[in-house]
Amino acid sequence: MALPVAEWQGRTARLWAALQPALRERLAAASLQDAVRLGCDVLRSEEEAALVQLCHQAPTDKKPEAASWYREQGNREFKRGRYQAALRLYSKVCLEDIARAESHGYPDRLLPKVLLRKAECLLCLGRLQDAQDILRGLESKIALDGVMTTHLTRLQKLSQLKVKLGEKERCPEPAQGEHGGTQGEPEIWEENNRISGASSSLSLSFDAERGRHLVASQDIVAGQSLVKEEAFVSVLCPGESLPLQDGDTAWDTRATNADLYCHRCLRQLLASVPCQGCSYAKYCSQDCADRAWQQYHRAECSLGALLLTLGVFCHVALRTVLLAGFAEVSRLVEGSHHGDKNFQNPEGSCKPLSEAADAGAGSRGVPGCDSCGRYQSSYQALFHLLPHTEQHSPEHKFLCTLSVVALCKQLQAAGLEAAVLSQKSPQQWSKPKTCEKTSDELSPELKTVAEAMLRHVLQLQCNAQAITVMQELGPGDGAVVDKKPVRLATAFFPVLSLLNHSCCPNISVSFSGTAATVRAAQPISSGQEVLHCYGPHWCRMRVAERQQFLSQYFFKCHCPACLQELEPGVKSVVSIRNSFCCPKCQAQMQGEEDTLCCSNEACATSASRDHLSGRLQDLQQQIKKALDLLRVGKADQAIKMLLKCQMDAGTFLSPEHLLMGEMEDHLAQVYATLGKWQEAARHLRKSIEIVEMHHGPSSVETGHELFKLAQILFNGFAVSEALSTIQRAEGILSVHFGPQSAQIQELQEMKACLSELPRNILQRT
Repeated sequence: MALPVAEWQGRTARLWAALQPALRERLAAASLQDAVRLGCDVLRSEEEAALVQLCHQAPTDKKPEAASWYREQGNREFKRGRYQAALRLYSKVCLEDIARAESHGYPDRLLPKVLLRKAECLLCLGRLQDAQDILRGLESKIALDGVMTTHLTRLQKLSQLKVKLGEKERCPEPAQGEHGGTQGEPEIWEENNRISGASSSLSLSFDAERGRHLVASQDIVAGQSLVKEEAFVSVLCPGESLPLQDGDTAWDTRATNADLYCHRCLRQLLASVPCQGCSYAKYCSQDCADRAWQQYHRAECSLGALLLTLGVFCHVALRTVLLAGFAEVSRLVEGSHHGDKNFQNPEGSCKPLSEAADAGAGSRGVPGCDSCGRYQSSYQALFHLLPHTEQHSPEHKFLCTLSVVALCKQLQAAGLEAAVLSQKSPQQWSKPKTCEKTSDELSPELKTVAEAMLRHVLQLQCNAQAITVMQELGPGDGAVVDKKPVRLATAFFPVLSLLNHSCCPNISVSFSGTAATVRAAQPISSGQEVLHCYGPHWCRMRVAERQQFLSQYFFKCHCPACLQELEPGVKSVVSIRNSFCCPKCQAQMQGEEDTLCCSNEACATSASRDHLSGRLQDLQQQIKKALDLLRVGKADQAIKMLLKCQMDAGTFLSPEHLLMGEMEDHLAQVYATLGKWQEAARHLRKSIEIVEMHHGPSSVETGHELFKLAQILFNGFAVSEALSTIQRAEGILSVHFGPQSAQIQELQEMKACLSELPRNILQRT
């Protein structure tokens, strides 16, 4: 959740309403510096105590008894045949138990057995280097032991493990990840000497209407990489979880993002290296754990519950200042106080780049650029992103202010000020002190930190970039894998933030860990602006809904799609294709009021919009029940229910309605589960027709559907059609995700496998 929990939002709203009108006016008009000062005065001990109570709903401290509980739950899942779930539960405890045994004086004579178990775990998880290090240490330990016979069995086991390790090193498994797969031919890339991480085919421009933005400095072809940027900061979104009620256990068997991905590099993981101080942070390796500790987690560790309660935006803001370092934060905050209006409105006093170039200044006049006119993916560039201080509602600014002040007070109370200000070197730093108490008044340094954090929280509303990943739906062990994009983390990308919005963008953004890659989704002519979609694409949402959604970014979209739909008499393509149809003659229903009328004048049937909307909601619930049946292995019942839903939908939904396509997709999924490949392919082709109609033949949505069709045709041995489908899916997905993406690699493997079949089989198919 980006913002704090609802209870804290409600409490700050009530406090705001209770303030004197004059104080509310002062807070509403306050600068960031004054807002922090007033927030320190307004935040009462009652609010702080209430916030501490709310933190109890998201405990992150260590519970030794959790190990036996997770092991028991893992045993239950194993007995039910849910092996992936069992493995994930076991992984919560095994390596952590071993680490705890090693660090708490486990008997020396028994350590070889424990270390062998640890090496086995690491080997199974593919952590070859870690397993190798353990085995080397174990060999040395056994060699130093005078009584070799006691370790004879273990030596045999050690030998077996070394053989397995050698086999894995010779035949490594393909890397797991969203878009990082087998290494292919390196892409031709020439970096821009003015914009870090950007292609030389881009240039940085500025004008009063569009602010900072990127334009093509030469003709760009579809699929060409334009930006490759590592996030300045990212925070893993914890995923959905229910707050604990009285008497509930603090442990949860559900796997969320916090269990599935490294909290530093965002790599997918099966088992984790847990933080030694809290139960929340988990990492893919000891190296990631150590780096996270040195860079920021030493300050965050004991405050995990508070950060979960205050939301991801507060967490990103804190981590941003920790990564930047207090010296740089202080320099820029101080600069914003000394009459430099660029800090309040960084783009308001800038000349267009053409004027700046005439003056010989290059891009030095653009906010965020360094003294040489280079725009870096740096804290300086991040600091100059617009906070829109005057556009945020006073209530929202008050919520953000109190949240930031409360967080800084907790940092001070926990004795973490030195960690935040980097007053000690990492080598001198020990575990955080949780009992040390200082004055209630924030130190001047922490007020500076609070001001920077408030700036970043406000910036995030318009500049937060969601890092997404394609996650498998269902168990993921079937012949056809269905995936959907989910938000994995929230991040700041200073260069990516230069891209303006369009509801009909010309680029596509993909992620690998904390790195973003921007590719041209279509040819872009020299001089044309490079445009990103902030969420509401023209083919997924009506113009009125898009404009409402975009209001959170404090601008009104004037892209070609919006201007066209806003013309009198023009009806949205989404409205036409996702319309209701007449229950009698199947013609399109039309009308803007509560009552819809059949467009066929000879029919003249009318129906209530609310009634038809109610039928649509009921239909969606029935589809959900059908998918639940599939998840528990009742495929035949799922098919019957989906076919019934399809018949019902045909009586009141347009044949082009997206839900009609979704039902075809679900039926294809069920038939594939039963191994009925021809039936599955038939339904998926219908789904692709509707997806193409809505999103276009070269859209990423069409690419994903073609990928599924390729899997079905491959498994059904329809070689000729499979090869042509693979080729088309490859062409679309490589434009959006690059030639080294996991899906492209899988398509190429399928193509290679089919191409190696005997010629007589190929001719028959």
